[in-house]
Formats: sequence, structure tokens, C-alpha cells
Amino acid sequence: MISILYGALLAVGQRDIKRLVAYASISHFGFIILGIFAMTSQGQSGATLYMVNHGISTAALMLVAGFLISRRGSRLIADYGGVQKVAPVLAGTFLIGGLATLSLPGLAPFISKFLVLVGTFSRYSAIGIIATVGIVLAALYVLVLYQRTMTGPVKAGVENMPDLRVRELTVVVPLIALLVFLGV
Repeated sequence: MISILYGALLAVGQRDIKRLVAYASISHFGFIILGIFAMTSQGQSGATLYMVNHGISTAALMLVAGFLISRRGSRLIADYGGVQKVAPVLAGTFLIGGLATLSLPGLAPFISKFLVLVGTFSRYSAIGIIATVGIVLAALYVLVLYQRTMTGPVKAGVENMPDLRVRELTVVVPLIALLVFLGV
């Protein structure tokens, strides 16, 4: 429970894209541990499935963040803005990776996090309620990250940013497809 909230709070306060994703990952590991120690079949199943889904969603988000950082040369969130106007495919894959990170229904991590929470609520309802706060914080840090980097006016240094190339798409599209396939 502590890693869920502490990781999420650290992610909310980050100015560095890769650190934000790393702290988000720590928060999600907390859900895996919570599912294991809930000692219910739903919690155990959810934790096992979450290990797979977290790997896919974090890999997708980290890859796209790496593509973004390599194009601009900066990891600071403040150096970005308006990326979706100049690189819409990059912004779209970033959005899907981010939404998978916050376990949006229809994407792979949703059912695993749902199972973890169902298993936790059935034995420890107070801990389940506190863990749910971690989901709200995840929505906060993912949506704020997307809003600050991808929307708004195009910042200097972003105006000539190229969109994803075929080579990069061949790496990221299978992960995005897997997130959607496993989610549906």
C-alpha cells in the first residue's frame, strides 16, 4: 500500500519524463504485491496477470517516451508542448501507452488491476479503498503528462520534430496491439 501511494505521489511531482514512468512503475508494483498478499484467488490471479500486462504497458510507454526524448534531446516535461500537432502518431501511441498505464477499461492492465482490487476488497476493504487512491493519482500523473507534452501551443524545439518512422512503428505497434487485444 505504501509503494502504491508513495510511487504515485513521486510520479505526480516529477519534471522528468523517464523518472515519472519509473515512479509510476513502482506504484504499479505495489498493486502486484497487494494482489499477492491479499491471499485470495482473485488477488493472486490479478497479480500474476498484472506482471505480464505491466511489462507490456510500461515497455510501450517507455519506448515512446524514449523516441520523444531522442527527438528533442531533453527529458524535462517543460521542454515539450504541442507535439500532437507536429507528430500525431507519436502522440497517439504515447496516449495509448499512458492510458494503459492508468489501467483504462479496454486495455490489458484493467482486468488485472480490477482482479487485484476485488481480491483485496473481499478481505481488507480499508486497504482496498486506500489502494484505489493510487488509481486516482495514476490518472492525475498520466493525464497531466500527456497534457503538458502533447497539447497546447507548439514549443520552440518541437516544431520540426519528425513523427514515428517505420522502424519505430514496427517495435511499438505490436505492443499497442497486444494491449488492446488482451484488454478486449
